[in-house]
Amino acid sequence: MTSSFFSKIKPLLIVVIAIVIAVGLFLNKPQPKQTAVIKTLPLINVAQAIRQDLQISVRSQGTVKPKTATKLTSEVSGRIIEVSENFLVGAFVNKGDILIRIDQRNYLVEVERAQAAVTSARSSLATEQGRAEVAYKDWLKYNKSVKRSKAAEDLALHKPQLADAKAKVNSALANLDHAKNQLDRTLIRAPYDGIIKSKLVDIGQYVNTGTALADTFSIAVAELRLSIPEGKLNYLNLPTLANSELKSQPSVRLLAQIGGQLQDWHAKLVRTEAVFDERSRVLFTVAEIQDPYALLDDREPLRMGTFVDAQIQGKLFKDLIVLPRHILRTGNRVWVLDDEKRLQNRQVSILRTGGEHMYVTSGLSEGELICLSNISGTLAGKGVRVASTIRTDQQNQPATPEASPGAKPSKTVEPTMVQQLPSPLSPEVSASNVSAAARNQDQKI
Repeated sequence: MTSSFFSKIKPLLIVVIAIVIAVGLFLNKPQPKQTAVIKTLPLINVAQAIRQDLQISVRSQGTVKPKTATKLTSEVSGRIIEVSENFLVGAFVNKGDILIRIDQRNYLVEVERAQAAVTSARSSLATEQGRAEVAYKDWLKYNKSVKRSKAAEDLALHKPQLADAKAKVNSALANLDHAKNQLDRTLIRAPYDGIIKSKLVDIGQYVNTGTALADTFSIAVAELRLSIPEGKLNYLNLPTLANSELKSQPSVRLLAQIGGQLQDWHAKLVRTEAVFDERSRVLFTVAEIQDPYALLDDREPLRMGTFVDAQIQGKLFKDLIVLPRHILRTGNRVWVLDDEKRLQNRQVSILRTGGEHMYVTSGLSEGELICLSNISGTLAGKGVRVASTIRTDQQNQPATPEASPGAKPSKTVEPTMVQQLPSPLSPEVSASNVSAAARNQDQKI
């Protein structure tokens, strides 16, 4: 009976013992350590707004072509008996150089015939002048006894015969000039200092009047046809029909890769074609390059057919703030830091965006700090920490100082050629990188 009673209360004893142990463990548990929660603020890069006077250049592209190109043709017929040593494709020629000689024998004969005709006509004129003098003496002797008409008197004085003889002399002289001109045309000369682009004939070939001999172009001036979109015309002082002769023509910088190196040349925008292209809605302008083959200096020659990038000097715009384009958000808004280093959502007015930069005209004050980092999920009023600061006028942009009377020093910039700021000033700081940097800094503290 005792064993039966023990087996009945055994489960109850186990439960009681377990409860006692649990209560003991609960009463003897260690107290948790109190840890302060540290709030980490995003770490960002900022730019200090500095206003600048800038000339915003407009970028275009085009192919260099000669301003003057000529197709040499023969004005006489004959066989080519000689060609110059410089009558080669790509050869330089000077103005007046003889390139081709056509057989002159027939034209020399024509010159001799014309000279003989002139001699004969002059002889006839002298004979007629003698007859006219004799007739004049007879007319003085008998004009009172015989009544004559005006026509009869002119005939008696040999005036018609004399006029005919003079006309024949003039005709013979004209034929002589024509024969000499034809003889001179057997020598094909270079019309200007230039280069032979293509050679179409050679020695021994028979040519007729109008036969094409060669294609040449002048090396004094080259042209570049540049397209300007309709939306960018307001940035340029373009030559018009009224001011196309002004000396203050916009300068153009040309860039091209030559032999693996970036070369540049200078040109002037001299005119526009004055008509919009109906399909592309662009206005074509023409820039001129003096001495493209660098015969007067030792710079790299700009060969015809070179494809170049062009940066056209634009108007001067005052009080602009240049910022990276990637920080612009929907509604033309950017993050601006207030005095307590809290983010404020600010709307700005933009003159234009191009390449990697934008140009702000209003909405920012001088000296304000603009956030350059990309922070996702940020709300206005959130506090931040500043990692680095850079002035907006010290960003990496290809600028050339320009003197402007009565204004701040200006720069000429091309938005499409601007490069991104290098690290650690690069605004491309992700949220994860900011958090990691904050945690590292907290651990050091």
